[in-house]
Amino acid sequence: MSNEALVRLAEERVDHRFKGLPPDADGLTVAELAAQRRNLFTGGFATPVLALSAERLEHNLDLMEAYAVRHGLAFAPHGKTSMAPQLFQRQIEHGAWGITLAVPHQVRVARAYGTQRIFLANELVDPAALRWIAGELAADPDFHLICYVDSVRGVEQMDAALREAGATRPLDVVVELAAGEGARTGVRTEAECATVADAVAAAPTLRLVGVAGYEGEVPQANPERVQAWLRRLVSLAADFDKAGRFAGLKEIVVSAGGSAWFDAVADVFAEIPELSLPVLKLLRSGAYVSHDDGHYRKLTPFNRVPQEGALEPAFRLWAQVVSRPSPDQAFVNAGKRDAAYDLDLPVAQVVRRATVDGAERPATGISVTALSDQHAWLRTTEEADLEVGDWLGMGLSHPCTSFDKWQLIPVAEADGTVVDYIRTFF
Repeated sequence: MSNEALVRLAEERVDHRFKGLPPDADGLTVAELAAQRRNLFTGGFATPVLALSAERLEHNLDLMEAYAVRHGLAFAPHGKTSMAPQLFQRQIEHGAWGITLAVPHQVRVARAYGTQRIFLANELVDPAALRWIAGELAADPDFHLICYVDSVRGVEQMDAALREAGATRPLDVVVELAAGEGARTGVRTEAECATVADAVAAAPTLRLVGVAGYEGEVPQANPERVQAWLRRLVSLAADFDKAGRFAGLKEIVVSAGGSAWFDAVADVFAEIPELSLPVLKLLRSGAYVSHDDGHYRKLTPFNRVPQEGALEPAFRLWAQVVSRPSPDQAFVNAGKRDAAYDLDLPVAQVVRRATVDGAERPATGISVTALSDQHAWLRTTEEADLEVGDWLGMGLSHPCTSFDKWQLIPVAEADGTVVDYIRTFF
């Protein structure tokens, strides 16, 4: 990755664009502010403010690196979760093969910060994006991009756009096998997969390098259904190999893996038979980097394989009590503009009293019942010790939407010391 680009990122000036940061930090560079090691609670940060736990972030990076190595998997975590080049860098430093992305804009962000291997988990038919990618491939022989194909029409459009762009290197593609009838994208049957592969073979601007899909879309998913679909994917790779479709390659790509079923991916990919070439078993789980306190806490495969470790939720949204109109109701100053709410409401976790020593205590008797644009509605019981001015720390559900709402996110150690700032690009 390009360290120069990341250095330039740290040279960005802090100002009104970045919510939650200390107003008196305006004009400092991000690097200068980080060097001050301000405290999240006493260093002038304004509520609401979202923070990442430094220790939990590192734990999650270490855990998935070890998991991939243990199971013989290459790892291309999905970058759409964070859209944060600094985290892409840390993921690659923790052994990732590259970064998975979903749309051309995300690829442009990753390339701007030097990502050399990208798995684009989508069929790309936009001529402008294909022209740009052809240029990137021509300009940088070390740049490697793999893209889905899931239709003959798509292959034809890709080929036409790349020809018009004067592509000098073929674009590597994998046939996407759909997770079932009524699932999301992908080719529905193996016979149709072969037809799409034939179209790729006839397109000089494309090169078939493997097969892929997303098991998270398996209808009525359970371990048996997910494993059955993964075995279809593996069989498709073996059939393509037997038919000589991968001749001339150095390896065959077989890729799957979201954040809910990567244990099934590891189990089935361990069964891949010996093919004519080495197999790149590419896992793409992305939500692990921050994990969460809701959806993924319930769905994580580590619940099924606790002996392999446990991810830790790294996000906490801090807001301040701005109204306490009745004994059973309170409001804090963070709402839909600040908190992920597409899967679950935030969860009240801890309270800090602004007027005392700032010690944290459990948010006993406090629950979030609704969100307005800029307020969270709290229900409070007799146990709740909550006053106007108190800080409330909330856990969030869905990492992707949490990152999406904040452009510059403080990374805080357990004592509140802010040691870094993560820049996002959505």
